[in-house]
Amino acid sequence: MKFLLLVLVLTSILLASDVLKAFGYAWTVSSASDWKLEHDDGTLVLHLLRARGPLPGPRRPIQFALAQTPELKSVTLDVDAQPLEKSLILVFAYRDSAHFDYGHLSTDRATVEPHHNGIFHVYGGERVRISAEEGPAAFAATKRWYHVRLTYDGQSGSVQVAVDGQPIPALHAIDLSLHGGRIGLGSFDETADFKNVKITSP
Repeated sequence: MKFLLLVLVLTSILLASDVLKAFGYAWTVSSASDWKLEHDDGTLVLHLLRARGPLPGPRRPIQFALAQTPELKSVTLDVDAQPLEKSLILVFAYRDSAHFDYGHLSTDRATVEPHHNGIFHVYGGERVRISAEEGPAAFAATKRWYHVRLTYDGQSGSVQVAVDGQPIPALHAIDLSLHGGRIGLGSFDETADFKNVKITSP
């Protein structure tokens, strides 16, 4: 009974939503109090202040800000990102809370921690890795800024993430099931900062 009550409470938290306005977009978040917008030397920074881990059930991320755009068939996301712990995520091809893909960018190499530093697919259940494990970690250190570019083509299903201009082999994959969706910024169960966000679609 206690477990069922916990599931219902956590589900209600997930389904509740607030809206933040930043970088020329409105962003849907589960709780605005988990996020903070502030200017740093004239640059707007979006801080993810609170980590929210997965809900009971299929393991997949829930803590991300989702841009209120149409479903984008092809998109390039440019963002300066700062991991405050080990990692952060970039969501793409988002259809709904059970159907989306995301890039998990980490200081861990995937050959050491296969649930980090890769492209993951959520399709009604547990998140599944769909990219190779070989190659360097996306981030060399935490608490510093990196320029990240995610390029996604819904027609071919191809996604590639580059960090500071260098493609990361473990962050390349092909998914032919979704064919487009929306973009999100966040973390699986940690915290991070984002600025200079630009979403480009033909």
